[in-house]
Amino acid sequence: MEKTEIKKRIEQLTKEIEFHNKKYYIENHPVISDYEFDQLMRELQELENKYPEFALPDSPTQRVGSDITNEFESIPHIVPMQSLSNVYSFEELKDFLLRVEKGLGISSLEYVVEQKIDGVSINLLYENGVLLYALTRGDGTVGEDITKNAKTIRDIPLSIKYRKRIEIRGEIYLARDEFNKLNEQRQKAGNEPFANPRNAAAGSIKLKYSKDTAKRHLNAIFYGMGFTEENEFSYQYEFLQFLKNQGFPTNQNVKKCSSFDEIKSFCNEWEPKRFDLPFDIDGMVIKVNQLDYQKKLGSTAKSPRWAIAYKFKAEEVITKLNRIEFQVGRTGAITPVAKLTPVRISGSTVSNATLHNEDEIKRLQLKIGDYVKVVKSGEIIPKVIGVVFDKRDGTEKDFQMIKRCPVCHTELVRKEDEVIWRCPNVSCPAQIKRNLEHFASRNAMDIEGLGTSVIATLADKNFVKNFADLYKFDYTKLKSLEGFEEKSVQNLINAIEKSKSIPFPKVLYAIGIRYVGVKTARILAKHFGSIENLRKATVEELSEVPEIGEKIALSIVEYFQNEKNSELIDELQSIGLQFQIKKEEKKEKKLDGLKFVLTGTLPNYSRNEMKELIISNGGEVLSGISKNVDYLVLGENPGSKLEKARKIGSIKIISEAKILEMVKG
Repeated sequence: MEKTEIKKRIEQLTKEIEFHNKKYYIENHPVISDYEFDQLMRELQELENKYPEFALPDSPTQRVGSDITNEFESIPHIVPMQSLSNVYSFEELKDFLLRVEKGLGISSLEYVVEQKIDGVSINLLYENGVLLYALTRGDGTVGEDITKNAKTIRDIPLSIKYRKRIEIRGEIYLARDEFNKLNEQRQKAGNEPFANPRNAAAGSIKLKYSKDTAKRHLNAIFYGMGFTEENEFSYQYEFLQFLKNQGFPTNQNVKKCSSFDEIKSFCNEWEPKRFDLPFDIDGMVIKVNQLDYQKKLGSTAKSPRWAIAYKFKAEEVITKLNRIEFQVGRTGAITPVAKLTPVRISGSTVSNATLHNEDEIKRLQLKIGDYVKVVKSGEIIPKVIGVVFDKRDGTEKDFQMIKRCPVCHTELVRKEDEVIWRCPNVSCPAQIKRNLEHFASRNAMDIEGLGTSVIATLADKNFVKNFADLYKFDYTKLKSLEGFEEKSVQNLINAIEKSKSIPFPKVLYAIGIRYVGVKTARILAKHFGSIENLRKATVEELSEVPEIGEKIALSIVEYFQNEKNSELIDELQSIGLQFQIKKEEKKEKKLDGLKFVLTGTLPNYSRNEMKELIISNGGEVLSGISKNVDYLVLGENPGSKLEKARKIGSIKIISEAKILEMVKG
């Protein structure tokens, strides 16, 4: 590749990895396997090593994937929480052991091999034997404060006998039995089931109310430490015994190994038995046992050099493809789904598998009646990866892509630059529920009480067909239905009325124009001032707006060209929703156009309070350091962002007091 192509590939990989990080850590909805993700990361790392001049300062190879949502207050970890590097073969594992021995100058070492729980990392800080707080991993430097929710997990001791200050680290998980019960409840209530226990645990620990987290019956297992006041532990295995003695649940399947062959044998022992466990594991963790050696080996920017995760291979089975059905998503995307002869895979029975799109079916050369190879991609989504051509007997039938929506029968459309067929009818019943959920969500109209189950009831009984119907429906009719009490119905009526005052940027996001997220909606609302001005804008005019590319511009123009969409907007305006920036909002704000990053603990403001202050005054808060950042707001115990900002040089480092001065101006 030429250097311009290499630079472009590095930028492309960075964007792709950031997208998948968001899907995994923030949305709890991964779309590729861990293996596929790691291959992207490896390619980026290799290119950056070979061409360091093109490496970006905020490259994902230099930091831990972040689960920070800004819904909770952020607190710095005393000792950073790093993520483990992964290997997928015993050859790679052997290379790791050789690197460790070479780094220490020792030919024979003792390792501790533990099962790798597929859950959500947690960091607990105890002081004088009392739990002070519980944090998520966050970005590795700063985590989100989930203490109230964590206290509902019985496996987490609220007090311990050990009186010195210490960070205890572990994994929150949802047992398979509880996961199955939870999904049954969700499906009965009309909610989308969780893809796997890890996603369910990640969503459960960040619920708004701790009483709701308690209902999820989460568990935890502990295995490590961060900060300790005194280095009184010598071995990892010894520390596991300490945890057990203090009342922390620990993994019972742990082994000390002194050779590669022992480690390999223990990994091979558990790979076929992993589905017999009550919880999910996706591999084994190998750690140097002696803690002094761990310190000597140190870490890279994101991973320890003294530990590695050996990831199990995805289990592959063969079963018959009986037919292909089609699902309709919120944006009208049509997804073909393989209907399979039920088969046991990765601990559960699978009868459906995603086929992604028409082009993927053609690539696989699939026919109805084929015997197909199926894996659970990263133990998450059942996926057809190939055809067993030898099993064909001539009775198989060619696949034909449907031309009309399977629900509303509207003719499907497919753009030249896309692989997805879509139903363009925004009133399609299949799209209504998901569109209503998006409309009512916290970042949109924030209608409290209008959750998935209520929306399912409204849609299934044909009470509500679009956004406008939410404001016209007589909610007193719900009182006659099971599960709807007078108080909850009145609260919902009040929340619906209150949402009419939600400002224009959030309303613009709520109506669900494709590619228009929270940030884009804010930019568009500020630039055009009203929905009428936005409606009239051409692709060229939209493309001139900072951060609005041609793809977004085309989507906006197409949205307003749809007659049904325009009629819906007119109706929402007549109901009283806010479709223009208020006069006081139009005034130039003190922080207009400035980009900020926060690090450390501020003296008077929580992370969320400072973020709101900056945004309300026209500024923007970013999660990572890059050349685009104008100011780094510095608090106590700052993380790696401070060092990165100093390296860039152009970023001004300021205090909380300076921000307040800028705002008051």
